[in-house]
Amino acid sequence: MRNTIAVMNTKGGVGKSTIVLALAETLSAYHGKNVLVIDSDSQASASAMLMTIPNLHRLQQNALTLVDYLVARVLQNRESEWPRFVVRNVSDVDDARSVYLIPSDMQLTLFEREVSKDSLHGRLRSVIGELLAEARKVFDVILIDCPPGLSVLTESWLREADYHISPTKADYVSVCGLEVFRRFKALNPEMGFAENLGVLVNMKDAMSPTEEDYHSWLRSNPDNRCFEQVVPRAVTMQEAARFHNPDRSYLAKYPGQMGKSLRLLAEEVLVRMGHPLGAAPATPPSTTLAGADSAQGTEPGTARSASSAP
Repeated sequence: MRNTIAVMNTKGGVGKSTIVLALAETLSAYHGKNVLVIDSDSQASASAMLMTIPNLHRLQQNALTLVDYLVARVLQNRESEWPRFVVRNVSDVDDARSVYLIPSDMQLTLFEREVSKDSLHGRLRSVIGELLAEARKVFDVILIDCPPGLSVLTESWLREADYHISPTKADYVSVCGLEVFRRFKALNPEMGFAENLGVLVNMKDAMSPTEEDYHSWLRSNPDNRCFEQVVPRAVTMQEAARFHNPDRSYLAKYPGQMGKSLRLLAEEVLVRMGHPLGAAPATPPSTTLAGADSAQGTEPGTARSASSAP
């Protein structure tokens, strides 16, 4: 099944992590999908949005992040089971109970430096390919939150994932980031590359003629495959990025027009992937996620964000 999506723009500040968060929670709450978020950004923004900071720090201290998995497999060339690094029951949306996470750590940057120093690019891509091949069988949708820029790790995701989505703001600098990405994609086509699922205009100001002009320009290029749905600029999305304790409902986190926009976007993503629409309850992944209980002993009220696996 083709179900892995790298979310990427070479320009920062376009809202990639919040889009990953919102898509994961919408696909879980409204379509019953088991969604795995792979946080591949050293800033760990998606991780911090999906669980409490103390729980995230505990996982980082206990060597249970994407960095630790990649160090074992790539730098140390030893076996390591990826399900150990998957955390279940993340998200503060009480009706999005099927979102899972492989968290990140700031040491990801140091890991990439070692990969480049020792010329381990081929091994890195092979490990990424194996991880995605196995995760495809377990989860309905896999969302990879890539950092801005074009690092060796990001290139591996983009060459091994099935699709990529490019969030952008409708402004000059962000559009330039898309052009850099387009040129990079054209390099070494024989190495393979994820299929463009579409360009997503994010944080759009509906009252700005300039942004409307840039949006129209993006739509005029069929290669962009712009999503019909646009995510508006709203304080709601800024608030959604902060993990909330206790839980809240989906409609409380994404109220009104914002929630409607995200639900339409999730439907459009599923249609473009060729996946059926629906709201059937998600059944737990068949693979035992042995590492999902790695944050036992959390503070009262926060254990749900890192509880034991099914």
